[in-house]
Amino acid sequence: MDPLSQAMRAVDLAGAIFIHARFSAPWCYQSPRADGAAKVLEPGADRVVIFHLVTEGECVVEMDGQAPVRCSAGDVLLFPQGDAHRMASEPGLAPAESNRRLAEVLALRPRFLRHGGGGAATRLVCGYLACNDRVARMLLDGLPPLVRVNMRGSDTGRWLEASVGYALAQARTPQPGSAGVLAKLAEMLFFEVLRLYMNERSASGVGWLAGAGDRIVGAALEALHRHPAHDWTLATLARASGTSRSVLAERFQQIVGSPPMQYLTQWRMQLAAKLLTKSDAPLARIAEDVGYQTDTAFSRAFRREYGAPPAQWRRRQQTARMAMA
Repeated sequence: MDPLSQAMRAVDLAGAIFIHARFSAPWCYQSPRADGAAKVLEPGADRVVIFHLVTEGECVVEMDGQAPVRCSAGDVLLFPQGDAHRMASEPGLAPAESNRRLAEVLALRPRFLRHGGGGAATRLVCGYLACNDRVARMLLDGLPPLVRVNMRGSDTGRWLEASVGYALAQARTPQPGSAGVLAKLAEMLFFEVLRLYMNERSASGVGWLAGAGDRIVGAALEALHRHPAHDWTLATLARASGTSRSVLAERFQQIVGSPPMQYLTQWRMQLAAKLLTKSDAPLARIAEDVGYQTDTAFSRAFRREYGAPPAQWRRRQQTARMAMA
């Protein structure tokens, strides 16, 4: 299994599609910073990543300090750092006064919006993914403020776009499970955007996705993700990656931003955190599953990463889940 698939299996995402809109020119819709919207979209989430799918027509994306970006049907727009942005029929328009009341707009999901001056039509689907901050940093650091890919360039993308349209049509007459279907489609859409971006544009960049697409670093990531409990050293990892220790160390640091063995520890701790949250397995079993021979070594590493011993951290997560229920 490739590193991206392994990473997505190991992380917890909560997705939703919250707006299905038909805008007619002239129009402008303002989306706030994701950290502010998170309080309404997904209370308690560390980080929210907003995306838009253009299903019909054209539009312009504007962000402070950035040149306007023109988009067309089939484009998905992802905002990895959660920047505020405007979606409009043309640059320079002021956003509608009514779309500032985010809590009101989101009272129903998905909210069906119609707005504009009666000209050329554009249809948008707006959604988000909520995840913990460590996962967001791993997958999204190194990406530009706006990631744009076209879903109609792949069979999976076209199927997803059609599925989203079908699910939204069904949601107009609520049926059991419709919200769950839309949530899963939002997660799949997010995964497909990352996959397409990694394949198309990240080869010369930095960050986790660029590393996964690199021949040497990608081989190292695949080995670490496939066998996280293995007794890895830089030498054995270099052999698995088909290169020397010095080349691997330099290239991994340059692209991913941390040494390979430090990355391995962080990945093991993410796996451990999921096991602590999702299972009742004893600490000794979890320690062994993520590559530690003793509870003491595991506890020390976990505390460095999460600021608390694993048993205490598990109790806090259980308390937080009960409070949210």
